[in-house]
Amino acid sequence: MHEKYQLEKNAKAMFILKTCHFSSSGILDADAMERENVSFPNTFVLLGFSEFPWLERPLFAVVLVSYLLTLLGNSSIILLSLVDPRLQTPMYFFLGKLSLLDLSLTCTTVPQLLTNLWGPDKTIAAWGCITQVCVFSWTACTECILLAMMAIDRYVAICRPLQYTLIIRPLVCVQMAVASWSSGLVNSLLQATLTLQLHLCGHHTLDHFFCEVPGLIKLACGDTTAKELALTLMTIPFGMVAPTMIIISYTFIARAVLKLPSAEGRRKALSTCSSHLLVVTMYFVPGMYLYLQPSSKSSQAKFMSFFYCVITPLLNPLIYTLRNKDVQTAWKRILQSQARVKSLKAR
Repeated sequence: MHEKYQLEKNAKAMFILKTCHFSSSGILDADAMERENVSFPNTFVLLGFSEFPWLERPLFAVVLVSYLLTLLGNSSIILLSLVDPRLQTPMYFFLGKLSLLDLSLTCTTVPQLLTNLWGPDKTIAAWGCITQVCVFSWTACTECILLAMMAIDRYVAICRPLQYTLIIRPLVCVQMAVASWSSGLVNSLLQATLTLQLHLCGHHTLDHFFCEVPGLIKLACGDTTAKELALTLMTIPFGMVAPTMIIISYTFIARAVLKLPSAEGRRKALSTCSSHLLVVTMYFVPGMYLYLQPSSKSSQAKFMSFFYCVITPLLNPLIYTLRNKDVQTAWKRILQSQARVKSLKAR
């Protein structure tokens, strides 16, 4: 028993000697310890879904197929909104910007996720981690404001149809898009600055599949109340003001639709809003679940983030195109023109 106790004592002593820096007088060197804490690491470890090793390979296949379909679907919407004159309207202008945001988010998070799911290497360079923080916060915040702008566009189209072309002019659409992107960029830069100022402790392991500010704050030393409060204040305009604008817009839309005399008119009015309302629901519900329940299990948070980063960008183009006759007609015109060109070359 005495030998076992002595071994445990020696092991603890060795651990302390390895993890602490002592000055020549044998006193703990506080400055060296502080320097170790504030140093930003060269790499981070993303655990991802390593707690479910049996799920990694099937999940790799799902993510890869979803990624390719996301690239195809969102790129096609952007292309159609640019080349087809009939789709150069405010609604498709905003839809093209939404697809661009989905592409940016997907191309930032999914390739790293595929790498982590395929092999044993689950590290990410510090510059890649900061890039994910910037792009994720930029696209997420911009999409909040852009969805609110799209709700305002639907409100004017249904509640002020005779004044629609006067209110939602091309210049106004550009200004609304610039306001969305610039506000998201400002928030992204603030969050990146907050991240770089974190005093990180010895371990640099994130229990997630991509880098985000809340996860990095958990690695910080000391009291992080001020950092968490700053993060909360930065998300208020996007997590609360934007949904409030959407709710107000759809409240007026519902009142206007209920006043329409014919059932056919009500059906057409609702059909123009159903796609946007479904996308808004898929976007805000996972976000509210993640940020309003900080005590939720990490596995639940990861799967909700997985839905947000992988599934939602895949479903958005499908929602807007499957029941959209304008998009279907545009695709038919493009395919027919391509067929005519091939037949002329064959002759």
